[in-house]
Amino acid sequence: MTVVISVYKVANFPDGGGHFWVYMQYAQALRRLGCDVYWLEQFRPVRDREQEAHLLSIFLDKMKRFGLEGKTLLYTREGQGKGHDGTKEPGSLRFIGYTWSKAQAVLRRADLLLNFHYAIDARLLASVRRSALVDIDPGLLQLWMSTGELAVAPHDRYLTTGETVGTPAARFSDCGLPWIHIRPAICLDLWPFTFNPLAEAFTTVSTWLTTDFLKVMENGETVLRENTKRISFLRFLELPRHTRQPLELALYLTGEDSEDRACLESHGWRVRDSREVAGGPDDYRSYVQRSRGEFSCAKPSCVEFQGAWISDRTLCYLASGKPAVVQHTGPSAYLPSGEGLFRFTTLSEAVGALDAVNADYERHCRAAREIAEACFDAESIVARILNETLGSEPPRTNDPASRQDTVRVA
Repeated sequence: MTVVISVYKVANFPDGGGHFWVYMQYAQALRRLGCDVYWLEQFRPVRDREQEAHLLSIFLDKMKRFGLEGKTLLYTREGQGKGHDGTKEPGSLRFIGYTWSKAQAVLRRADLLLNFHYAIDARLLASVRRSALVDIDPGLLQLWMSTGELAVAPHDRYLTTGETVGTPAARFSDCGLPWIHIRPAICLDLWPFTFNPLAEAFTTVSTWLTTDFLKVMENGETVLRENTKRISFLRFLELPRHTRQPLELALYLTGEDSEDRACLESHGWRVRDSREVAGGPDDYRSYVQRSRGEFSCAKPSCVEFQGAWISDRTLCYLASGKPAVVQHTGPSAYLPSGEGLFRFTTLSEAVGALDAVNADYERHCRAAREIAEACFDAESIVARILNETLGSEPPRTNDPASRQDTVRVA
């Protein structure tokens, strides 16, 4: 069976060790199940040719190390512009290391395109027999679609890692699509249990963007609200002063973040540069496995949507036997809280969770691994994905006409 996995912004983000692992978990699980896997990704050209060559070299080396040498369909869009009627023209597709005809041959013989790139070029979808969209931003994706911020081309299946997506409990539209629920995945053998009672700091790895905003309606008007991990962490700025547990943040910082860094450090947070300690996939894994556990906040949208979202990064901690203390994102039908995994809403709850972990550390470490094994085993999850996507004819959407054109729900 041939499966093409379509991903978003890995080659252009060489310092995103955690971002890389999100997609590689699925790719490696597919390989373990005997699938012939190809990696499909849009590459954004860089003006500096030397820098571009460096990016490609780093990326292709990673693909080789993970068994995907020669299986990478990296493409660029060229000649994009506006037509005579003012509409945007997509431009031509050029593959790096492949001709278009050879790339199209791979796509045509593939049994499935597993798509994580929401804005994938529709011409690529048209080349495959069956496609499945994988929603790893539950709530946000549906909001982007329902407000017209994002146009998602029709797929044969729609998968989501959000517990409430498409259910009466959802606080957002289902966009008229038949969502199939899956869980986020982690390859357990690539993230072994690593017990170390001397590990000191609870850590996490995060971006620190200040440019992520959410469009919301307030008093009949559309307003922009900051939707960043930055604002979430700053709401718990005082935490280090209420616990003896060392807390460390590995953040993707820029020169504009110097004041925030100084503020965090003055309140007792340890701050590291994520590019230095967790930039590559091996460094990222080592950083997680050297940690005592994870402490992390969630984006405001994840809390507001109450969809029981859990980070793919938290799965890495759990699988490694690292207890996780993370912000509560809504009631869950399967996520435990209080052993191995703690979900807090207030500062006092966070303090209590850290104390509870340290009071019986080994028990919570083993419980963390058990959660990963019971809930997030990549091979089991990917086997279900294959069964759901290839087992029968695709269902129709709630609005049959919506499959004729790009899905753009107003």
